[in-house]
Amino acid sequence: MLMMRLQRVGRRNDPSYRIVVTDKRTGPKSDKHVDRLGSYNPKMNQVQLDADKAKEWLNKGVQPSDTVHNLLVSQKVIDGKKINVLPKKSPIIDEEAIKRAEEEAAAKAEAEKAAAEAEAATAEEAEVATETTEAATEEEVVEEAPAEAEAPVEQEAEKTA
Repeated sequence: MLMMRLQRVGRRNDPSYRIVVTDKRTGPKSDKHVDRLGSYNPKMNQVQLDADKAKEWLNKGVQPSDTVHNLLVSQKVIDGKKINVLPKKSPIIDEEAIKRAEEEAAAKAEAEKAAAEAEAATAEEAEVATETTEAATEEEVVEEAPAEAEAPVEQEAEKTA
């Protein structure tokens, strides 16, 4: 199967590429190509492309690489949107890790629920204890009042005696 892709021909730190039609199985640096369509210099942002040859090869069924596709779109040789050449990395999905995370979340939710119930029970006990303390305090006040009332009677009895 034939493919339209870039072939590097520049020196070190001076990249330049040929746009070629080549067999998909040959390496990108191999000099074996079927047809040369143009060149691309990324430093100067220059594209020299034979649009007629490119359309001819595309009509024959040659698949362009993503970068060449983007160049063809920018040169308006073909219609369409550019392809994201460097897609975002997708996270590695580990089903066991997902299950463990769900179990941990469920356990955490149960622990929070139990803690909330315990807190509610403690709050109820505190209310009951507060009510009991208030009732006991009222009883003490009631008991102290008669003792004070009895004290003047005793003092009067002592004075008369």
